[in-house]
Amino acid sequence: MKVLFVSGASPATLFAHVPLAQALRNAGHEVLLATTEEMTSVGETCALPFVTVTDRTIAGLLSTDRDGAPVPEPVGLEEELRYAGGWFGRLAAACLDGLVEVSRHWRPDLVVGGTMCYAAALLAARLGVPHIRLAWDAQDCREVHPLAEEELAPEVRALGLTALPEPALFLDICPPGLRHPTAPPARMTRWVPGNAQRALEPWMYTGSGRPRVCVTSGSRSSVSPIHDFLSELVADLAGLDAEVLVAAPEADAGALRERFPGLRVGWMPLDVLAPTCDLVVHHGGGVTALTALAAGRPQLVLPRWSIFGDSWRRIGASGAGITLFPDEATSEAVAKGCRELLTEPSYSERAGDLSAQMTAMPSPAEQVPVLEALGRR
Repeated sequence: MKVLFVSGASPATLFAHVPLAQALRNAGHEVLLATTEEMTSVGETCALPFVTVTDRTIAGLLSTDRDGAPVPEPVGLEEELRYAGGWFGRLAAACLDGLVEVSRHWRPDLVVGGTMCYAAALLAARLGVPHIRLAWDAQDCREVHPLAEEELAPEVRALGLTALPEPALFLDICPPGLRHPTAPPARMTRWVPGNAQRALEPWMYTGSGRPRVCVTSGSRSSVSPIHDFLSELVADLAGLDAEVLVAAPEADAGALRERFPGLRVGWMPLDVLAPTCDLVVHHGGGVTALTALAAGRPQLVLPRWSIFGDSWRRIGASGAGITLFPDEATSEAVAKGCRELLTEPSYSERAGDLSAQMTAMPSPAEQVPVLEALGRR
């Protein structure tokens, strides 16, 4: 059986596919990962065969429409939803021709795409093969789908359809304790970290005996707001009696080391680091949040946008963390939230409960027979 995985335009969306793709390869199936040219260096860390199908960059997709006209940054939830639907739709449109060309030579029996990877649905419909939606995080994206459908109206009409095709199967990785009560039917699947690795140093997996806080803004680099976000956080946490580590791409590490001499900063495999931490503080990254939960560690979530706010509030409501949106995330509130998360045992206990829920979910390998049955149809 041949299975084509279609990623998004950021590293996390590639990493999310790795465990299931590896499980299929281990079962003897052929797997191919499709991504953007910009993600080539990330694809090379995934240990999977991959192709690039568009030269559009994430910055270009975010800032310009199909005709090259500028797209203003959104203000407020409604604009943020339309913005997300628009750029994910543009990504799908940009990838479609490249995916069709790949499929002329390597025709898949199944197409797997991430939560908002609409090119996978369009390609599968064109080829007449099943499409599987694989959630790449625990965020509820249903409000984005109709807005992406508006952006993709020409591609949908070209297939003789009136709407984006629904997946034949939805593999959801959200822990039951965080899943929205109206979430669509799904086959639940254990989430497994798929991040890039490096040669480990002992401190990464042993800890120091002091409370340890990991600060991260995920795997994107060289974006000024991200550097500012990390710098401000390190400054906010200076008063804590804790070891602060900053997990960031090397492109951002130099300036942080210069500002904070002695700070441990750089690329740290979060799946290895998180179990040694007492707290993970992050930007509202879906994969980062799941890595912390899988390790049973509480988290302070600082989303930049209002979009997916309900999903982030559910982490706070679960008792496994605290969520502060931009109008709440003052330096004082961040420091107070960290102290509370480090000293109140209930947060760690609840994070441990969610980790146990995740461990009890069927593994990616257990989904292979299900996909095999779909591929034989």
